Amino acid sequence: MAHWLLKSEPSSWSWDQQVAAGAKGTFWNGVRNHSAKLNLMAMKKGERGFFYHSNEDKAIVGIVEIVKTYYPDHTDETGKFGMVDVKAVKALKKPVTLAQIKSEPRLKDMVLVNNSRLSVQPVSDDEWRVALEMAGEKA
Repeated sequence: MAHWLLKSEPSSWSWDQQVAAGAKGTFWNGVRNHSAKLNLMAMKKGERGFFYHSNEDKAIVGIVEIVKTYYPDHTDETGKFGMVDVKAVKALKKPVTLAQIKSEPRLKDMVLVNNSRLSVQPVSDDEWRVALEMAGEKA
């Protein structure tokens, strides 16, 4: 199974709001970048992703699960973009900051390090394990 990283500004949609959405989860909309769109389209039900607070915290704070695959984004007037549904799985024991990620040699090739603006990114299996280790979690 693939792993992902989904970025959200906490002032727009926070980890706490994602948790409050409950077991049903909620849609992940508003993506307007074609590379991010392709990543959303590649997601499969049951895959997991890191929930990343961008701008204010700049840290991985939790894990989400894809509960519904790609479908049209009702907020896109052009009809070109879509979304997936995600549910919160768990908060990380310790958030993993962007600074920590950039200082970890094993994560030097991570998309977050090299293209930090991309809102939906793939995460390799090795990167997933290292980030979980940094968070005090078991892979």
